[in-house]
Amino acid sequence: MEYSLVCYSFYAFWSSPVKKKLILLGIMFLIWVYMLYSCVGYCSTMPSLVVDSYRGKETGSAVAKRTDSSRMDLVSRLLAKPQPWEDVESDYEESSIRTAASRDLLNNELETDRADEWDEMRGEQQRALEPSAMSSFSNGSGSKKLPQAIIIGVKKGGTRALLEFLRVHPDIRAVGAEPHFFDRNYENGLEWYRELMPKTLEGQITMEKTPSYFVTREAPARISAMSRDTKLIVVVRDPVTRAISDYTQTLSKKPDIPSFESLTFKNRTTGLIDTSWSAIQIGIYAKHLDNWLQYFQMDQILFVSGERLISDPAGELGRVQDFLGLKRIITDKHFYFNQTKGFPCLKKAEGSSKPHCLGKTKGRTHPNIDPEVVQRLRDFYRPFNMKFYQMTGHNFGWD
Repeated sequence: MEYSLVCYSFYAFWSSPVKKKLILLGIMFLIWVYMLYSCVGYCSTMPSLVVDSYRGKETGSAVAKRTDSSRMDLVSRLLAKPQPWEDVESDYEESSIRTAASRDLLNNELETDRADEWDEMRGEQQRALEPSAMSSFSNGSGSKKLPQAIIIGVKKGGTRALLEFLRVHPDIRAVGAEPHFFDRNYENGLEWYRELMPKTLEGQITMEKTPSYFVTREAPARISAMSRDTKLIVVVRDPVTRAISDYTQTLSKKPDIPSFESLTFKNRTTGLIDTSWSAIQIGIYAKHLDNWLQYFQMDQILFVSGERLISDPAGELGRVQDFLGLKRIITDKHFYFNQTKGFPCLKKAEGSSKPHCLGKTKGRTHPNIDPEVVQRLRDFYRPFNMKFYQMTGHNFGWD
């Protein structure tokens, strides 16, 4: 009798239209809360959005004060002089006083770098608007960790392409925008740095890329202080082509800068190379590597060929996956070659079902450079390249 009474009560409750709607609304609410939680986890990986939401809590003079101070900090970092370095050959000594034109060019290059970084960040945010269900689920859980692997260089070598390719791997999580922690923002502390990182699950690797680390004198010691076990990746490219690409990037934003030829030489008549120009200085890889080997073993550093990253992306990505101790998941099936841009693109990018190529800031057409200047640069870089081949045990075929 009691059993039948319970069944009748349950049937009466469920048959009520109002109560049935309430139950369905409750289920929908729980699903909505779960989706919101996942979305919050994904958005937390975007540094600029975090900053915007924080500023939204401030009003009036507080916002103005923070904006002014932030601008002053940014300007002071952008105008800061690069660290001095010693030349490998005494024939190419850096002048002790930088000319006004050189200072203006340096500022232009830094402003151009910043503009390209913002372009990349906007691309990251647009792609973040359409995350896959799986990525939303994983982003809502886990914890933020300091990076176990960092792409430290080099500028205009192919670092953005490498990072985008690596993010296809399910066991790699990387922050999109360049943090510049170990060169510009070190005073903010490791907790600030950690907060920029995406959440990772057990077994996943946290990564970031900032190409200027490779040429920053303090960066090796600072990264070593964070963790001596950090794995470092350097994308290198023919230093002559890299220098022209560097100049092309600056020229695209500042078309009134001096010609490549005039910036390359201290004295065109004598053919003396101006190594104070950062576009030239960055390509002396052996000099910069020597600084890193004071703090890291060679087996902690992987050198990726920027040329092979274009001609055989799957092969280079295989080496990177092996270096990181990951299963080779990224293969030929992930790429197609874009004839217009002249480099490989992803058939499906991270968090998207659509093909993805790098933005308009990548693959710019280089200006025509006097072949005599190109040959003079090749002669200049040759001994440095030979030393770099010897240090790394790999001939990159630039000579």
